[in-house]
Amino acid sequence: MRRIETGLPGVCIVEPAVHGDHRGYFMETYSTQAMAEIGIDAVFVQDNQSFSAQKGTLRGIHFQNAPMAQGKLVRVNKGAVMDVAVDLRKGSPTYRQWVTVELSAENKRMLYIPRGFGHGFRTLTDDVEFCYKVDNLYSKECDRGIRFDDPAIGVDWGEVIEELLSAKDMNAPLLADSDCNFVYEG
Repeated sequence: MRRIETGLPGVCIVEPAVHGDHRGYFMETYSTQAMAEIGIDAVFVQDNQSFSAQKGTLRGIHFQNAPMAQGKLVRVNKGAVMDVAVDLRKGSPTYRQWVTVELSAENKRMLYIPRGFGHGFRTLTDDVEFCYKVDNLYSKECDRGIRFDDPAIGVDWGEVIEELLSAKDMNAPLLADSDCNFVYEG
């Protein structure tokens, strides 16, 4: 596996080694040893998968507050997405900054998003299967979101189709009005 840095320290692209021939391919999508070798020491405790039927579906910006904050390793099993990570740690030199990475079944890239960051994605194709590992269990009490279109963050999602947003995402608060409790620790 190879680590590629992004504009947000800690958020990185993970490129697996893909071994292919005329029959198809094989790739290792996760190995504690391979992850440790590229500087990711998260211990993942839960796997999740979502399906989005329509191109343009937007999900996010989601996170879990501490003490149940989650680091994530995300990838696309089918289709393609524009994946977004946002630094939500108060006091961070990159607070409210974001990065976007295209993840697809074709490019086989993954994105590692540490605790303290919000996450969202917009589907670039129909029939997207999105997979992710998290390093903390789901907590309904700590589950949070902020508005995808918060002007203080300014993510460029491209064309947003309101019918392809959930009520939860449409009604999420702005970051300034949220109870996000992430703090930068240097």
